[in-house]
Amino acid sequence: MATPPVSRHISPVGLTDAAVGSREGRAMLKGQQTKAAIVDAALGLATQIGMEGLSIGAIAEVMRMSKSGVFAHFGSREELQISVIREYHHRFEDEVFFPAMNAPRGLPRLRALFGNWMSRTSAEIDSGCLYVSGAAEFDDRPGPVRDALAHSVNTWLAALHRAVVQACEGGHLAPQTDAQQMAFEIHGLILALHYEARFLKSPHALARTQQGFENILQRYGAR
Repeated sequence: MATPPVSRHISPVGLTDAAVGSREGRAMLKGQQTKAAIVDAALGLATQIGMEGLSIGAIAEVMRMSKSGVFAHFGSREELQISVIREYHHRFEDEVFFPAMNAPRGLPRLRALFGNWMSRTSAEIDSGCLYVSGAAEFDDRPGPVRDALAHSVNTWLAALHRAVVQACEGGHLAPQTDAQQMAFEIHGLILALHYEARFLKSPHALARTQQGFENILQRYGAR
């Protein structure tokens, strides 16, 4: 009697395990792409109307999806807002932080960080900076969204502080430099730039910001 051929495992719907896995993989990839597209649209909307204006319904309308379809990717309006904050932070790092890491450690890197930060801020004059607008919206509203926003800002300010410390260690700044104070003053320049350029429409905002940075460096003994 002939031995019957060994058959492949067949799924209940008649598909091989490989086919099922391939289909599930494609579905997962499509889901990730859809979620990324939703976050991108939500970020664009947030820079126009603020984080508080984000809602499942508003994004569903922009994406031409059902509310249940958007909800399936995030589960809540709060999680959507947090995802937007994370995406903004990733983009901020890609444009400001990581390119500056190519500059030599010390004053050159500090200058690169500030230059990139100023360039991004000036590019956001029309759309608005999520860090600035978000702080105004959530400064007195405790919760996960405020925590996510504060964490992103603190992460960036810690990187700025580290760059100042490295400039001191490299002998590019006076040894008695108060790194926390210097980082605070640099941060203040960016906030002033946003206010002067966006709200007051000052044509001299960028030049004054750059001069302010040079003044700070001079006071802290840059060489």
